[in-house]
Amino acid sequence: MEKGNTSLARTRSEQLVETVAAAFKSPSNNEAIAVSDGSSVGTLSRKSSKRLMMAASPGRSTSGGNKNTHIRKSRSAQMKFDLDDVSSGAALSRASSASLGFSFSFTGFNMPPDDIADSKPFSDDDIPEDLEAGTRKPKFQTEPTLPIYLKFTDVTYKVIIKGMTSTEEKDILNGISGSVDPGEVLALMGPSGSGKTTLLNLIGGRLNQTTVGGSLTYNDQPYSKFLKSRIGFVTQDDVLFPHLTVKETLTYAALLRLPKTLTKEQKQKRAIDVIYELGLERCQDTMIGGSFVRGVSGGERKRVCIGNEIIINPSLLFLDEPTSGLDSTTALRTVQLLQDIAEGGKTVVTTIHQPSSRLFHKFDKLILLGKGSLLYFGKASEAMLYFSSIGCDPLIAMNPAEFLLDLANGNINDVSVPSELDDKVQIGNSEAETRNGKPSPAVVHEYLVEAYETRVADKEKKKLMVPIPLDEEVKSKVSSRKRQWGASWWEQYTILFCRGIKERRHDYFSWLRITQVLSTAIILGLLWWKSDSSSPKGLQDQAGLLFFIAVFWGFFPVFTAIFTFPQERAMLSKERAADMYRLSAYFLARTTSDLPLDLILPVLFLLVVYFMAGLRISAAPFFLTMLTVFLCIVAAQGLGLAIGATLMDLKRATTLASVTVMTFMLAGGYFVKKVPVFVSWIRYMSFNYHTYKLLLKVQYEHTTPAINGIGIDSGLTEVGALVAMVFGYRLLAYISLRRMKLSA
Repeated sequence: MEKGNTSLARTRSEQLVETVAAAFKSPSNNEAIAVSDGSSVGTLSRKSSKRLMMAASPGRSTSGGNKNTHIRKSRSAQMKFDLDDVSSGAALSRASSASLGFSFSFTGFNMPPDDIADSKPFSDDDIPEDLEAGTRKPKFQTEPTLPIYLKFTDVTYKVIIKGMTSTEEKDILNGISGSVDPGEVLALMGPSGSGKTTLLNLIGGRLNQTTVGGSLTYNDQPYSKFLKSRIGFVTQDDVLFPHLTVKETLTYAALLRLPKTLTKEQKQKRAIDVIYELGLERCQDTMIGGSFVRGVSGGERKRVCIGNEIIINPSLLFLDEPTSGLDSTTALRTVQLLQDIAEGGKTVVTTIHQPSSRLFHKFDKLILLGKGSLLYFGKASEAMLYFSSIGCDPLIAMNPAEFLLDLANGNINDVSVPSELDDKVQIGNSEAETRNGKPSPAVVHEYLVEAYETRVADKEKKKLMVPIPLDEEVKSKVSSRKRQWGASWWEQYTILFCRGIKERRHDYFSWLRITQVLSTAIILGLLWWKSDSSSPKGLQDQAGLLFFIAVFWGFFPVFTAIFTFPQERAMLSKERAADMYRLSAYFLARTTSDLPLDLILPVLFLLVVYFMAGLRISAAPFFLTMLTVFLCIVAAQGLGLAIGATLMDLKRATTLASVTVMTFMLAGGYFVKKVPVFVSWIRYMSFNYHTYKLLLKVQYEHTTPAINGIGIDSGLTEVGALVAMVFGYRLLAYISLRRMKLSA
């Protein structure tokens, strides 16, 4: 390899093959020196395996002739001016950021293609201190990461806006081109509405590919379902279960997403390792929290979201505005985390809204968007030089990110006006000038788009045509059409079942819910205190109590189950997009995990009401009454699940459920004895009606053949109808969820 300054000027992708070869041929060459300024040079403490990882990572350069000339990477060192000035400036920023407590040991380093399949996990003997927590980190072992080179050329995306009388197509992205290699961090910048999140979703495989134009490749291969297991995607909103702890959240993610080849103990250990790697050990037993639940801080919650994705050792990591809502120090730590992840041989792409100057200088590549158009793509360290070359210079000292966002918005206050735009103002074009005598934002945007297309676009597109340094065997791994599930169907079901019980036990055993049920039971017991069914009047009173029980335990579960799928829609979409589990396993686990919790309160209710009201004091009638109520609850719960899954809107679902339950109650056989023939079928669809008949049979089958015009028979018809409702409503709910996924 070349020595000195020439090795610094080379890009990471150019050094990939040579650095990997040098790392494995010269194992003794693993000393790393961090250049902090012109007067001092210090050696960073690293693990022995970390040194190997850095040598093999495409984000590092190695000189074969000198052991101590491996200089820490500096984005500014790749710019076209004096390298001596760079070493005292940008490298100082790099060294200072290393003291923030993020000394990471992410493995998954990049290896030569021939060795990828044969490589084995390695161990770390020299474990550095966690500066933030004051403890030593555990060993973090994973298999090597499959390197993925992401390229996209002339990408377009349109949405169809349907109006009352016509439809209209709106361009969201217009010919965006770019690339990012393993070991690099690509930042997508731009004002709100510029298309950052859309582009991130598009290259992350989260958008419908049929509406996408242009070329999008992963290792020169198109997108395939296999990539879902190699991609980590952190959404802008922190979608987490509020009642689970940090440790439980990451453990369940590990159990569901890590490959089947690992044992349960190995997966749990991986979750603990990630907790320590992210500096979350202090809050690992703290609940995540939410709007009404106290939990971890915003920065810790964001790190949990990142941990959910890096736990699978992804080749590609996408993040949507990971620093939004965080203070500057926490944001810097988060970006430092991304930088360390990239150094492990991973490809990192993130949107960023308004970074500080320190954050901006930590990005390798930058894409600047404005109104869906590409204003700049290239090295982040060269962005200011490019805009200076087209006549846009800041007139005052300012954050480079603020300067770029001002340009993307068309705001050229405190910015020198390019001569081409100045000529338009001088000519006096009314469309081009504003009240302060400067070009309008639309004209500035048009000029920036045209300048990039004429000066830079062709050169960057030629770079995208260069083949990636991987053999065909490694490239073909990305094109596999087979999904890779981290657990079998039964394992997915049991994990989701346990997670569901842990998450919802707080809701079911809240004092509000218990008080609601017990107070209702006590009021009923007092109103029907020791009622006597031997007289006709007492029989009528008890029949009224039984009908109320049928209505109450039909109404209560419906409005509890309605919220199930609409409230978990964001979590379901996120986890299904990552192929964490099969929809059938989630649905069955979600519906059955509610049953143990749903059936505890009815037992307490009946223990109070049954004996206070003086119903048949015998074991058989008591347990048959309880089983009847259980059957009613499960059937009513199925109706609520079906309505919620079909509409996925709480307001509409609540309205429909209110009308449906009221109709079933009125047709339940207590209020109306003679129902017109043309609406009599409603009675047989009412679970209130069938439950009421069964309760009458249990209490009075040996007393009277009919009560209030309702005959008492064997009860098999009613049981069969309720069982059909239990499965029929749930099947409808499952089909609705499946259709929701297909339409998405």
